[in-house]
Amino acid sequence: MASELYNTIDALSREKGIDPQIVVSAVEDAIVMATRKYYKSQENLRAKLDKETGKINAFAVKTVVETPEQVEDPNLQITVEDARKTDPSLEVGGELLIPKVTEGILGRIAAQLAKQVIFQKVREAERDTVYNEYIGRVGEIVNATVKRVEGPDVIFDIGKAEARMPRKEQSRLESFAIAERVRVVIARVERASKGPGVVVSRAAPELVQHLFQTEVPEIYDGTVVIRAIAREAGERTKIAVMSKDKDVDAVGACVGMKGMRVQSIIRELRGEKIDIIEYHEDAVTFAEKALQPAKVSRVTVVDSADKHLEVVVDDSQLSLAIGKKGQNVRLAAKLLGWKIDIKSEEEKRQEVELQMAAMAPQAMTPLENVTGLGEGLVEKLSAAGVTTVEALADMTPEQLEAIEGIGPKTVEKISLAVNNYFASLDAGAAEGEVPAEGAVAEGNVVAEEGAPEAAAEAASGEVAAEEEAAAPEATAEAEAASDENEEQEPKDGSAPEKTE
Repeated sequence: MASELYNTIDALSREKGIDPQIVVSAVEDAIVMATRKYYKSQENLRAKLDKETGKINAFAVKTVVETPEQVEDPNLQITVEDARKTDPSLEVGGELLIPKVTEGILGRIAAQLAKQVIFQKVREAERDTVYNEYIGRVGEIVNATVKRVEGPDVIFDIGKAEARMPRKEQSRLESFAIAERVRVVIARVERASKGPGVVVSRAAPELVQHLFQTEVPEIYDGTVVIRAIAREAGERTKIAVMSKDKDVDAVGACVGMKGMRVQSIIRELRGEKIDIIEYHEDAVTFAEKALQPAKVSRVTVVDSADKHLEVVVDDSQLSLAIGKKGQNVRLAAKLLGWKIDIKSEEEKRQEVELQMAAMAPQAMTPLENVTGLGEGLVEKLSAAGVTTVEALADMTPEQLEAIEGIGPKTVEKISLAVNNYFASLDAGAAEGEVPAEGAVAEGNVVAEEGAPEAAAEAASGEVAAEEEAAAPEATAEAEAASDENEEQEPKDGSAPEKTE
């Protein structure tokens, strides 16, 4: 018949779910440590529990060797001759057990040490048992009871162990009461230093999948398949479903009559929004569905290898497609497994215009085509690296004055010449004519003939303006002179004399 001590050990083992031999070994190790502390000995000690009497005996263990020369440590080894004085049956290589008195001499301190060792061994055994029990059940849905709340964490009783739900694994819409029963997902199992570390979650997508399997018979029997789930707990969940039967509507089956099925799941999730989307193998079509409720104008595959999509929506639909804090597009990208760039029609138009402008060749007009600069000034600008009218127009007055030989008056002259040049281009474009580069009006040529050199360096715009103003008067005078000549012709009709 087993002793009372062994029965107590057996009951403790069943309560903790561990092997009784582990507890027995813990008790024996505790007695060994207490005995060594009492005797202050370096001997090899061993303890053994007698199941029948409940008595724990301690022994000093010595290895049997053949000759005295082989004895390196008298506390650990003994010759065969000396060993046979105690036990005649011993042979070389055997062990001699020398009893150590423990009963009534270990005292309170040794008992307390033994108690600590036993508790430590039992906790380690319990931790290993729980780890081995739940490590293969990660992702499984279990029913749990709220046991207590420790700060932001909630502690659950899941049967054989306690589980912890940290804040990041909770939904912001949920709060728990003591003894409340909820369904949780076993997220992971950790080898923590303070007991078993089973971590459960109410924010995992597996919980939504399990709820749909429970509420929708078509999903449970495999007619409708859940292809992908993207979830932000407490906010919104997008779930993509596909039907294997052409006569079964996958989305309708999940919604249920008057939304009864999906409403039941929403109540379980404390009001979390759920978008049910029909799955498509084509990424473009799937992206259009995933971005609902926004209406998509067009979807373009930017890079199929890197899974990159570009989505263009109407300007009024941009905020709806992006969602609150980017939630809608973020969940859609997670559901597809593709990177999604969303742009409005206006943004896309501006992007295309910039690309076209970059592709168009830039006009480069030499400085020699600008009249009024003069050869000397062109040489100074060219020496400074300014060779085109466009580059000259982009320069500030300070940059121009930094060039050697150019002062404020020359800067004004350059500014006037450049402005007149671009004004002449605009005027030609408005009239539908493009003046040839370097072409000069006929009146300018007449005016500049015989003019002094200083007049030739005058601004071309001023000269052109004066000539345009004078042109109508000159034309009128010429017509008047012509009329006078006609009036001075002979009125008698006589013909002029002919010279032979």
